[in-house]
Amino acid sequence: MKVLLINGSPNESGCTATALQEVADTLHSHDIETETLYLGKKPIAGCIACMKCFETGHCFREDAVREIQQRLGEFDAIVLGSPVYYSQPTGQITSFCQRLFFCKEGEMAGKPGASVVSCRRGGASATFEQLNQYFTICNMPVVPSQYWNSVHGFTPDDVRKDKEGLQTMRTLGENMAWMLKSLKGKPHPEYEPRLRTHFIQDKY
Repeated sequence: MKVLLINGSPNESGCTATALQEVADTLHSHDIETETLYLGKKPIAGCIACMKCFETGHCFREDAVREIQQRLGEFDAIVLGSPVYYSQPTGQITSFCQRLFFCKEGEMAGKPGASVVSCRRGGASATFEQLNQYFTICNMPVVPSQYWNSVHGFTPDDVRKDKEGLQTMRTLGENMAWMLKSLKGKPHPEYEPRLRTHFIQDKY
């Protein structure tokens, strides 16, 4: 089993990475492999609704989004990590996820998902809720913890002093390991064909 952890912070070894590593270490203790994708400091293009991905199965842009879309079968679960920017995830991870998830609902279904956020002081719960929306629209079980998945601190050293936050990360890792092992070999439900009504009703 393998879990993809996505670091949406511009700082590769910052607070978000510190939280994600705590989750990864716990998964490793259960013999679950992890891979961390650092999105970097360069801008990531947003979705332009060209719909080409529905023809090809992946985005037309040759970047990290396309690579992960093509490798989705390698991963059994996904963890999204971001610092708080004005009570929101970073622009990089927002653009990344909007393009990653757009044409991959079927492949995402059944994969457990979790969000991890880091903040200096506030905005964590709003950011956490926004990241979780990607999972709940794609039939992905959301992995819980003992508290909302956030750590506090301005530096990695600060985060390492957040004992409750780090424990929350470890509990998240424990729950993800348990969920992955419980679901192993079990197909997800068969769904009805998707309906999209646009809230428009015929006139009688």
